[in-house]
Amino acid sequence: MMIARVVSGALALCLVMVFAVFSHAAEPLQEYALSNGLKVYILEDHKAPLATFQIWYRVGSIDEPAGKTGISHLLEHMMFKGTPKYGSKVFSNIVQRNGGSDNAYTTKDYTMYFQTIASDRIGISIELEADRMKNLLLDPKETVSERSVVMEERRMRYDNEPQNLLFEDLIALAFKAHPYRNPVIGWMSDIERIDHDDLKAHYRAYYAPDNAFIFVSGDVDPKKVMEQIRAAFGPIPAYGKRTPKTITEEPAQTGQRRLVLKKEAELPSVMIAFPVPNLPHEDSYALEVLSGILSGGKSSRLYRSLVYEQRIALEASADYNGLHRFPFLFVLDAVAAPGKESSAVEAALFAEIERVQRELPSAREIEKVKNRIESAFIFAQDSNYAKALYRGMFEIIGGWRLLDSYLDGVRKVTPEAVQKVAQKYLVVDRSSVGTLVPVKANRKQESGRGE
Repeated sequence: MMIARVVSGALALCLVMVFAVFSHAAEPLQEYALSNGLKVYILEDHKAPLATFQIWYRVGSIDEPAGKTGISHLLEHMMFKGTPKYGSKVFSNIVQRNGGSDNAYTTKDYTMYFQTIASDRIGISIELEADRMKNLLLDPKETVSERSVVMEERRMRYDNEPQNLLFEDLIALAFKAHPYRNPVIGWMSDIERIDHDDLKAHYRAYYAPDNAFIFVSGDVDPKKVMEQIRAAFGPIPAYGKRTPKTITEEPAQTGQRRLVLKKEAELPSVMIAFPVPNLPHEDSYALEVLSGILSGGKSSRLYRSLVYEQRIALEASADYNGLHRFPFLFVLDAVAAPGKESSAVEAALFAEIERVQRELPSAREIEKVKNRIESAFIFAQDSNYAKALYRGMFEIIGGWRLLDSYLDGVRKVTPEAVQKVAQKYLVVDRSSVGTLVPVKANRKQESGRGE
């Protein structure tokens, strides 16, 4: 997938590759609730002596106050900077010394922390996560230091990466009012204004048991795990005073929007975004299958047409991610082949959309995509991390039980349904088009020498 997703953590890029594959749980999931509002879900799997612990906080970039974009992501960084009991960077060292691995990431809709560790040591994760839910230091000096780290991360991942910057600009263009328009990492001017007091207020409001839930998956005894969780998290009080943020509804789009990004790059590229519903809207399943028709390997329509037959693009893809709290986007993108114009690439992308709208996809093509979705799900079933991840993402958008009906929804998709959603949503007047125009670097500025 060419389009970068704005999430933190080494494993976060896997997220966009697995959102489309869900099914019924093979093992029963056990649910618990503490009196302080913390929900706990445990999924037993005794195939290997390992377990994954995930704690999800219902706070992402859409929950941030005006002028403080990026504060959720910065707070994620600060969560590794220690408590009075465990100093800075001690958290990860403890997990690693016990043979485990850990990471975290922030999205537009939530923040999640996780560890995979030997199942007989799951208590380490429980103790460490409970401690930093309540006792994070948020040292002012560490805040200044980590803020600089995030600013440099923004420069490296977005400001200096043309494809990522184009995608960021496209999102901001496609959303006029909804906070999805803001990048998870934040706008640079906002990041440099975030201070210790801002972080402290954000932490107190959102990092509380009544705004979190836990998933444990693996070789565990639910009764013993719950005893440990109650002992560690039970004494932490609910915040209770949190006022839900009012999310501005995105107004209907009535004309095409366009932007041009001029940036040092090797080749031109084009991205096109259309507003579409999220899961579990009835059209979301057909949109998922449509995405698979357009972009699913070298046999997909976009690759076959733009890359193989017309030879006007080096890469071409489509992406639909229904796992958002609010309606999001259906995105197509392509990188032009050397010597080819972005206008030709854009025309070819719209031509493939028009083809689906005009010609009914074959039953065989639809079935092939649906089979690929199912097989990808089966492949993922051996991972404790993935089992918890899928259920956690569904819990965020409305409840983990929505997972049980996902593949049923996909299986019911017909060629007519795919054509219908293409006609209904992939409309020119509701599109936002971003074009990357390569420019040559200023060699004098690069070398640091003037006239």
